[in-house]
Amino acid sequence: IDRAMREAGGGLILYMSQEGRGIGLASKLRAYQLQDAGLETIEANNLNVGAQFIEKNSEECIVRSVGLASTIEDLENIVVKAEDGTPIYLKQLADIKIGGAIRRGIQTRNGIEEVVAGMVIKLFGTNSSTVIGAVEEKMKQINKILPPGIRIVPYYEQKTLVEACIKTVTDALKEGIILVVVVLMVFLGAVRPSLVVAVAIPFSVLFAMIGMKYFGISANLMSFGGLANAIGMLVDGSVVVVENVDRLLREADPDEPRIHVIARACKEVVRPIAFAVTIIIIVFLPLFTLQGVEGKTFRPLAYTIALAMTGSLMFTMFLAPVLAYVMMRRPKVRAGNPHDGERQVWVLRFLLKTYRPVVTFFVRRRGLAVTLAVVLILIGALIYPRLGTEFTPTLQEGTIVLRLTMAPSISLNESKRTTMIVERRVMKIPEVTGVVTRIGRGEVGAHTDPVNSAEMYILLKPRDQWRTARTQQEIEEVIRREVGKVPGVFTNLTQPIQMTVDELLEGVRAELAIKIFGDEIEVLKRKADEIAAIVSEIPGAADVQRVVRAAVGGETAGQIFEGIRRFDIYVRFAPEFRSSREAIGEILIEAPNGVKVPLAQLATIEEIVGPRQITRENNQRFITVQCNVVGRDIGSFVKEAQQAIEEKVDLPPGYLVTWGGQFKLQQEANKRLSVVVPITLFIIFILLFSSFNSLKNSLLILLNITLALVGGIVALWISGQNLSVPASVGFIALFGIALLNGIVLVTYINQLRQEGLSIDEASIRGASLRLRPVLMTALAAALGMIPLLFSSGIGSEVQRPLATVVVGGLFTSTTLTLLVIPALYKWFAIDVETEVNLS
Repeated sequence: IDRAMREAGGGLILYMSQEGRGIGLASKLRAYQLQDAGLETIEANNLNVGAQFIEKNSEECIVRSVGLASTIEDLENIVVKAEDGTPIYLKQLADIKIGGAIRRGIQTRNGIEEVVAGMVIKLFGTNSSTVIGAVEEKMKQINKILPPGIRIVPYYEQKTLVEACIKTVTDALKEGIILVVVVLMVFLGAVRPSLVVAVAIPFSVLFAMIGMKYFGISANLMSFGGLANAIGMLVDGSVVVVENVDRLLREADPDEPRIHVIARACKEVVRPIAFAVTIIIIVFLPLFTLQGVEGKTFRPLAYTIALAMTGSLMFTMFLAPVLAYVMMRRPKVRAGNPHDGERQVWVLRFLLKTYRPVVTFFVRRRGLAVTLAVVLILIGALIYPRLGTEFTPTLQEGTIVLRLTMAPSISLNESKRTTMIVERRVMKIPEVTGVVTRIGRGEVGAHTDPVNSAEMYILLKPRDQWRTARTQQEIEEVIRREVGKVPGVFTNLTQPIQMTVDELLEGVRAELAIKIFGDEIEVLKRKADEIAAIVSEIPGAADVQRVVRAAVGGETAGQIFEGIRRFDIYVRFAPEFRSSREAIGEILIEAPNGVKVPLAQLATIEEIVGPRQITRENNQRFITVQCNVVGRDIGSFVKEAQQAIEEKVDLPPGYLVTWGGQFKLQQEANKRLSVVVPITLFIIFILLFSSFNSLKNSLLILLNITLALVGGIVALWISGQNLSVPASVGFIALFGIALLNGIVLVTYINQLRQEGLSIDEASIRGASLRLRPVLMTALAAALGMIPLLFSSGIGSEVQRPLATVVVGGLFTSTTLTLLVIPALYKWFAIDVETEVNLS
């Protein structure tokens, strides 16, 4: 037991007392004229000293003075002082025994008992699942050798969350593949061409995984989410190739060799496809520029999408033509109708019957096309200011942490009593299976925490067994209601990973941190109370509290070694000699003339109320007001709160308020994207111009992006979601898809004009012939997102805004591609001679 206590952080404790001998510590120290309670003597008698070396027989022999204490007896027999030749031993002044370190933390469970808990922290750069798996194996071995009645039981592990998130995106990936294949079957009307396109998906995914291995990217929520989001885009290039091969096989002269037809079909589209897919990859460059937490979060998604799209480009250029030659055959065409091959697919036949008159109408009445585009843009401009803003939607981790912050001066035992009361209240909730609380935290582990701070891990049943709630937000409301008001306790609901990220950002465990900087502690406290009162009245505020932290220290007098392990020697007064103002007054202080004088004769000793903790940032004192935001977006909440504080709080000169937490992350990400995205669009414009050698064509294709934005904005507003970094990623993905369809359509219209068709005829025929590939690429991308859009699994919250933006944006961008671009082409057309020179 002693050994276990030492390994838990204990050591030798010397209680300076004379219990049982009828004499107080101060009297004894005074009698022996001792001031420092033997501290210097203990340190001086517990040393190893090096004395260089001496030469002996042509060798250097190291000289050491070994004086380390190794047993309690060694310490007991240290001579503190000698009086008239009589030694005064340390054992005459102190009780020396093995004990635990000063207790600054307790772990409780279910409101009924204390437990001993440990924390495994993985090294930076290692994989969570791998580390947890190794720890689990080691736990099995340890549990086999523990005494009866003692066992190690994990109560929280990130592996469960990681597996749940991976399952969510993996299921979405599988379902997306199925939906994409269905689209291919419906529009191509045959199994063979559908298989050629479908093979692009596993090829591209495997290529991306090889790249992930090379770049050291783990399989996580964001990396797999990138693959799930890219499913529809992975077939875009192959769709265009196979569709063009299928069309030319129907229309070509039966005497022309099939390999020539396929080569001609691929040659027609491979250049715009390669260019368009390259632009899609370039579109994701802004995500690679994100820094900090936002970069760590979203760069894996950008990597996997870029890798997968690179794989799809390689498949489109090199494998799709080969597979088309191997698997695709000439379809049967009705005699005398060599050009009705596309009408063989009933879906396309129906769509063309509806679409051709509509596109003809818009081509002949271009003003209506402009009106349609302007109306859609105005709708987007009106809705955009109504969108809320946030960094990312809250990831529902499946484990809830209830933070309890009690009075700064509370004792450890009272903190334990209060916490166990709250535990028993939480255990009444049917969905809760257990509660484990960490009160305080010693100077080991992740970081220290004062004894007035408690982290309560609330363990829940599987979601399908919940009775009083359907979502985690509803469970949190039940917890708030059940816990109620606890005198002297501020509560704050969060989650393990969310709490850690929030604390890393601003040193607080909440979504939003309001820091008040200044010089005077009392002024900071008063202004913090005013701000907390104002913020708590703003709709959406939850779990508001004022946090004051205190430094915790200790005094040691050396160390004692046991093999390679070492333990501190703590010197403390026994409780009866340090628990009152009078006892402290008896501490002896040496006067300049060497006389030992009790402290009470030199100083006024009184009890006052003062700060237990003073925190600084950039050498300035500050105090923090923290809160979570529930039921509304954090951006509008901060805006309203800032206005209210500016109107109602009068800060003295030299005092200022800053806002941090997830709001700060959102601002930093938006600031960087607002610079990088325009630069990226400019690069894309330069590439378009270099490809088409036409300013007009380039501007016409870029118009596609505008209406794509409108659809994404409207989709977010209808679904009640906020503008966040995942939504911004969705807009970036949308740019690529919209550009691809625009490039393919404009390229083909230019080609038809080279063949001698008029502008109107080329616009109508080009749009009709490209109806199938445009719809296939748009529907494949949209349906690939549908599983993420409607998923309710853990991790889906982060992916849903991205999917919403893409699905909504594809609707408006496809409308523009099929109706507005053919109508406006005449105003943005280049002359045929220029096109012939380009070809």
